[in-house]
Amino acid sequence: MGKNELECSFCGRKKPETNLLIAGIEAHICDRCIEQAHGIVAEESKQIKNDDLSSELELKKPIEIKEFLDQYVIGQEKTKKVLSVAVYNHYKRLLQPKDKENDIEIQKSNIIMAGQTGTGKTLVAKSIARMLNVPLAIIDATVLTEAGYVGEDVESILTRLLQAADYNLEKAERGIIFIDEIDKIARKSDNPSITRDVSGEGVQQGLLKLLEGTKVNVPPKGGRKHPDQKFIEVNTENILFIAGGAFDGIEKKISNRLNMQSVGYSASKAEEKIDQENLLQYIIPKDLKDFGLIPEIIGRLPVLTHMNPLDKKTLRSILTEPKNALIKQYEKLFAMDGVAFSITDDALDHIVEKALEYQLGARGLRSLCEMIFTDAMFELPSSDETEFKVDKEYALKKLSFEQMRQLKAVS
Repeated sequence: MGKNELECSFCGRKKPETNLLIAGIEAHICDRCIEQAHGIVAEESKQIKNDDLSSELELKKPIEIKEFLDQYVIGQEKTKKVLSVAVYNHYKRLLQPKDKENDIEIQKSNIIMAGQTGTGKTLVAKSIARMLNVPLAIIDATVLTEAGYVGEDVESILTRLLQAADYNLEKAERGIIFIDEIDKIARKSDNPSITRDVSGEGVQQGLLKLLEGTKVNVPPKGGRKHPDQKFIEVNTENILFIAGGAFDGIEKKISNRLNMQSVGYSASKAEEKIDQENLLQYIIPKDLKDFGLIPEIIGRLPVLTHMNPLDKKTLRSILTEPKNALIKQYEKLFAMDGVAFSITDDALDHIVEKALEYQLGARGLRSLCEMIFTDAMFELPSSDETEFKVDKEYALKKLSFEQMRQLKAVS
């Protein structure tokens, strides 16, 4: 076969009709067929990756999600139900087949939780990520500032998620980001800022594009100390954002709104229904706006829920009932040293009473337990003792007034 008679073994084009004809052992391929084959391989690879990620993503029905959360989170029934539905719909949206004929785009259901410190906001997010087998990044909003100012840029949020996913981009783009202390970036005044509010409204503006879904160039190792690194493009469209905050003082705004609503024919009826001990359950987006979150960011966090304050019964259950309950953890720690650990009901009740008295929340239960058990955990591993029983008298002795005063100051 002459030089001009060579042709592509795939499409049959003669050599003069091609820009490039590559020879194999007994065949040839032209540049057009190479491009077409590359497109087919890329599409197939993408589909295989999506299938792999779909198999990795352990999506369960809302009831199953709540049952899983029940193992780790005591109480908060309404919040667990709201989160179960929101998470289920979000990941169902990711796994939906592409339907070109009926191309209905389902929007993201980012979540915002309001609740006092120690009520379990972070625990809920961690539990959901554990169940779904997706990477989770927990970010403290208080360290975020506008670009160019001391502090972390908003884009550093995605750097943390990449690190949590071991720099697997596809996995990171289906992960969960929990933004804690979001109330700390509230606007400093009721009026829109005409000057720089670098750690408040400015950060909220920076978060908007991430929450809505966009492609962001992210420095994989953080931006300040590695200026020469290559950027990774991260698409936030399929990342679920959960924001949480204590919103200290928002109860006053809720109360004012409820009092204004109660004026009129049904005033006495409305007052009867209002639970003054838990005003947070009446929270609506308007209250977040009055607190200092800008309307745009509230709109991008459409699922609003709250965490109920912890009462004595709930705190008592938290100590002993969850799968990773504190008392179970200490039992295991002592058992590893060959010590049988037990604690009386009176001692448990005393720990709960102190947590309530000093308003320490569930997080404070561990601090109290550490105060009581530290001396024993220091001495028993080197002794011949095989049993350690804690009663109320022992707990009273270890929880001195001075220690409690210091703990209250820290909290």
